[in-house]
Amino acid sequence: MSDLQIALVAAGVILIALVVAFNWWQDRRARRRMQAHFPEGEHDPLLGAAGAPSVGRREPGMVAANEDAEEADPTCEAVIDVSFANPVPGPQLRDALQGLTQSVGKPVRVLVMRDSGSHTSQLRADESYGSLHLTVLLANRQGPLTDIGWSHLWSAAQRLAQSFDGTVEGPEQEAVLSQANQLDALCAEVDAQVVLGIKPAMSRPLDEVEPIVRETGFVMYGDQLAWMSDTGLPRFTLSLVPNAEQRIERLDLILDVPNCQIDEQAFSRMAGVGRDLASRLNAQLLDEQGNPVMPQADAAIDQQVLGMSQSLTRVGFVAGDTRTLRLFS
Repeated sequence: MSDLQIALVAAGVILIALVVAFNWWQDRRARRRMQAHFPEGEHDPLLGAAGAPSVGRREPGMVAANEDAEEADPTCEAVIDVSFANPVPGPQLRDALQGLTQSVGKPVRVLVMRDSGSHTSQLRADESYGSLHLTVLLANRQGPLTDIGWSHLWSAAQRLAQSFDGTVEGPEQEAVLSQANQLDALCAEVDAQVVLGIKPAMSRPLDEVEPIVRETGFVMYGDQLAWMSDTGLPRFTLSLVPNAEQRIERLDLILDVPNCQIDEQAFSRMAGVGRDLASRLNAQLLDEQGNPVMPQADAAIDQQVLGMSQSLTRVGFVAGDTRTLRLFS
């Protein structure tokens, strides 16, 4: 090998060494910059150990980040994704959402994306959000979502995105409406209510009936009177509607199967309370056809009501569950 070739090889080795050294120096410099922004803790936070949070920012742990986590329900809801060019502070986003979805005609949830990757409906003043879901219930007892309702929600999503230089993504209207109609038809097949009437011998003043009803055990649940279970859900409700003279001619006990806790004695409980209330009001307990309700039939009707609850469960809706309460509202 000539002296020239040896010199060229040596120069090449030196050049390679210089490149490696330069890359090492650049990598070390980059690591130092990253550590200045994200100092390493004693333990790896991905393994669950809590390092010291950065000053001025509250970093939730795994429990705090997920305890209010919520997700869209693809069976019952259609989802529009709105992404913002830059994270939007919670108070500013809350102001932009005021009244945005009032004309949709179905319940709408706003689920914001948190730093942890989970969604929540709880906007926080000390957090900013880069995206959110607008989720709309596809059907309830008022019927399926309409094309007008979906159009209003889509327009609302576009207005929100435009306010923060964002983008909108979502399913096609035809697919959404088809799913809404299918869900509405399915719910109609398994929806069930059992009604018993209490017919006094003569009409009674409202202010005379109300104390008797409360003495029997009914309490206010929202805007209705209910006989409550230990779970916080009503076993059945009572409709108490006075006539123009503020007198009661009939009271209705309503066992709303999707909205009540599953109970193997659901009907017999309601019938027992109904008989007690009827005796206090000098009234008769009647079925929906106006016939007296005989105690001998209670057990058989209990089984029928339980079968209704089981039909709900088979199609994916558990009686008394949160998603079921939303659908059958």
